[in-house]
Amino acid sequence: MTQRTDIRRVPAPRLADGYCCQGGAGMGYHRAGFDVTGFDKDAQPRYPLAFHQSDAIAFILKYGAEFDFIHVSPPCQHDTDCQRLQGNSHPDLIGPTRDALNATGRPWVMENVRGAAAKLRNPVMLCGTMFGLRVYRHRYFETGGGFTLAPPAHPVHTVPQAKMGRPVPPGHFGQYVGNFSGVQAARDILEVPWMNRDGIRECIPPAYTAYIGRTALAHLGAGLEVAA
Repeated sequence: MTQRTDIRRVPAPRLADGYCCQGGAGMGYHRAGFDVTGFDKDAQPRYPLAFHQSDAIAFILKYGAEFDFIHVSPPCQHDTDCQRLQGNSHPDLIGPTRDALNATGRPWVMENVRGAAAKLRNPVMLCGTMFGLRVYRHRYFETGGGFTLAPPAHPVHTVPQAKMGRPVPPGHFGQYVGNFSGVQAARDILEVPWMNRDGIRECIPPAYTAYIGRTALAHLGAGLEVAA
């Protein structure tokens, strides 16, 4: 006689995606297996997952402890080369965001650009070539709440890179920032088909956070199915 085995499905761990913009980071975590909720002070009609319009720090302080894992990408404009060249001023939210994250007691990741790397604590750098993408797009990730991250091997950069925001010559990698051309090519290369130019210029490719998400699931000891 065959004995019946019941399979009980465990709910996916919950992840809060702060300063989410159009959801490059959130989509990567979703693909890794998280139940993702994004939050941003601005409406994000292109965000492809659950969304709340809220100040990020206020949301983290009020609801962050209810999530299993938190990812944040504070606005990078304060530390980007193009904004400094234009003489624009933006708030630096890295320190206040870190304080809010630590108050939750949850594991977390905070991402930013190269210009902010000196303000991040022992950040891990991820590059598109680590994931087979035709782009460099270095991004830096600080971890906390007991979570740590090791980067994959970093291939040597052998492909030339187009100038910032300029059309991409044949045989080059693009830099999809500013008022760049080639939106559809950028969507294909970064794997963000739902985004417009505004989202693409700031996004994390989902491949980065899918990798982080798989590491986070192992850290949490999460599984999608268990035998009852």
